[in-house]
Amino acid sequence: MIIRKARASDLVAITEILNEIIEIGGTTAYQTPRRPDYFNEQISPEFPRSFMHVAEDEAQILGFQWINPFDPPEEHLGGIATFAKPGITQRGIGSALFAATKAAAIAAGFTTIVAVIRADNTGGLAYYSKMGFEDRSVEKAVPLTDGTPVDRMRKEFKL
Repeated sequence: MIIRKARASDLVAITEILNEIIEIGGTTAYQTPRRPDYFNEQISPEFPRSFMHVAEDEAQILGFQWINPFDPPEEHLGGIATFAKPGITQRGIGSALFAATKAAAIAAGFTTIVAVIRADNTGGLAYYSKMGFEDRSVEKAVPLTDGTPVDRMRKEFKL
């Protein structure tokens, strides 16, 4: 498995992974499909504090992770998102991605990485806890597009 910065040629595969996860439901705050250009900021040199890494094996994208300045922007906060191809059972994808992301976040001047995860995404909550993220707050009953209220958990990792 290779971990590297994402390129424009990866965007279709990345979009397919995210859209499949959205279609399955229950593990991402994203509820509507995305287009490849959604990820332009993460690969553009015009946005040096936004970046994305991919995990690749035999020319197949297995997963990806990005950081953007957290919204609302604070200089020291980077917002993270992590996705793995559904059905991939290879262990270590998330850990390998986070090692690269953490180094890049430090180089970009972030001092804290923030993850906001749906409370019903037990896999995502477990992943970020395993990476060393600590619970910070809960935003209660954020409605999904169908009106279903789901809490959002905020976890932080100090660099």
